[in-house]
Amino acid sequence: MKTFLLIVILILGCALAVFYFLKQRAERMLAAAKADADTAWKQRAADVSSIREEAQAAMVKAQAVCEQKSAEMVVSSERVRNHYEAEARKAIEEVNARLTETLAELEPLRRYASLQGTEEEVRKTLADAIAEATALRREAQSLLEQTHNSAADERRQAQQRAREIRSQAEAVLMQATVEAGRIVTEAEKRAEQIGGDAYIALRDKHTLEQALSAIWNVVEGYGDRYIIPTHSLLDDLAGDFGHTQAGEALKAAREHTRRMVEQKLAATCNYEEPDRRERANRFVVDAFNGRVDAILTRSKHDNYGTLEQEIRDAFSLVNLNGLTFRDARIFPAYLDARLAELKSAVVVQELKLKAREEQRRIQEQMREEEKVRREQERAIKEAQDKEDAIESALVKARLEAEHATAQERAKFDAQIAELSQQLAEAVAVKQRELSMAQLTRAGNVYIISNIGSFGEEVFKIGMTRRRDPMDRVWELSDASVPFDYDVHAMIQTDDAPALERKLHDAFDDLRINKVNGRKEFFRLPLDKIRALTVEKGFNVTFTMAAEAREYRETMALEKMSPADREKYHFRKTDGNGDGEE
Repeated sequence: MKTFLLIVILILGCALAVFYFLKQRAERMLAAAKADADTAWKQRAADVSSIREEAQAAMVKAQAVCEQKSAEMVVSSERVRNHYEAEARKAIEEVNARLTETLAELEPLRRYASLQGTEEEVRKTLADAIAEATALRREAQSLLEQTHNSAADERRQAQQRAREIRSQAEAVLMQATVEAGRIVTEAEKRAEQIGGDAYIALRDKHTLEQALSAIWNVVEGYGDRYIIPTHSLLDDLAGDFGHTQAGEALKAAREHTRRMVEQKLAATCNYEEPDRRERANRFVVDAFNGRVDAILTRSKHDNYGTLEQEIRDAFSLVNLNGLTFRDARIFPAYLDARLAELKSAVVVQELKLKAREEQRRIQEQMREEEKVRREQERAIKEAQDKEDAIESALVKARLEAEHATAQERAKFDAQIAELSQQLAEAVAVKQRELSMAQLTRAGNVYIISNIGSFGEEVFKIGMTRRRDPMDRVWELSDASVPFDYDVHAMIQTDDAPALERKLHDAFDDLRINKVNGRKEFFRLPLDKIRALTVEKGFNVTFTMAAEAREYRETMALEKMSPADREKYHFRKTDGNGDGEE
């Protein structure tokens, strides 16, 4: 009996060892198959991307050739038409001149009938010349029409070539998409054959994990966990990528998703019957597209990460529900196509936002420049008026000095000397104002803070070209902030925008708003700003401690008792009243 049990235990142990060995082998083969599938998919994606880029470049080149040929034909036709018209005009003018000359010579002899033949000959000559000119004009018109027809033919050929290139590119792209789908499907079938139940269990486990995460996101909400800075999407694009390119990219992405649905490359299932397979695939595709289309309508410049996760969650939930229809599921390639559509839509929104911000910046700059211009005109006018007044007084003093006595002459000489000095100073002031008006980049870079509004070691670094730079500081200290700004430094320079840009670039990592560069607030010690200005060669006095008078008084009032606070306000009101009296 014991021997029998021992044999049974040994058999079970061997079976377990064999099962464990087969399981490990299946997992290794499954991993290898999955790696092969991933590699093939990535290679196919790279090929598709390369083909798309080549097709786009070919279409652009064909369009350029078409436009160049059209322009050349227009220029050539104009040149030919002008040439023949000039020749025709020249021939007509020559004939008219000869006719006029001949008629003038024959006019005295008109009464002689014997010369009638000569007049007829002249008229015949004129008729021949007119006929020749008409023939030349007709030939020019014919050649012009031929040129236009040739240009139109070449334009049609270029457009036809562009359409052929586009069709070839779409065909190659579709073939690549079909091939990619076939590779993925074959890789999955091969993995199922190799791994068997282990692969299916692993795939179902991955699907259920994604579905569980999607359900959790739907129940708990997305919050701020999936926020992605949108400017990182623009960083991947070319520097000249604008609205036109973004719109074309969005249109191409939508066209690609439409072609995938038409070619039945969006979904698959395990039904053998064509009708049931078609219905199951249409069910999951319609469900997924309905969710994605609703998500895309909410696309904005700042919610790419959240919407991307919502689309991925919709993909997981639709595939989970598709398990009841013989594993009807959306292909990952179709998910990537819809995500590319989302990315293009968000980029369009971001470019629109940047365009609006640029327009606001330009309008603000124009308003600022208009204020500077008015201030400069007012200062120049004041300087000119002062100069005119001094000149008038000087002329009057000189006239009076000429008729003054010897005793009064000394007084007038002193007055003339003083007025001459004042005139020289007024002329210098006017010249300085004119020079400032001509220096369009001269201005002041200011370093200001607002402890009560933003806290310690937060500074705004900006520039102004106004005649009195404090006007800009007072303008910033309006009702939009609870306390006035304190000025730590005012740097006068001949190129204020360049100095401002250097300071901004040096402290770029210390910006408070790292998304919008027009917000000029930085969190850093004031010593760093002073050290950099000294390094740039500016000898500027910095006020290191902010006064923050209203803020500090407010903090002191909060610590007072109500009675003390009332006394404080009474004293302040009484003091203001005494001052006004």
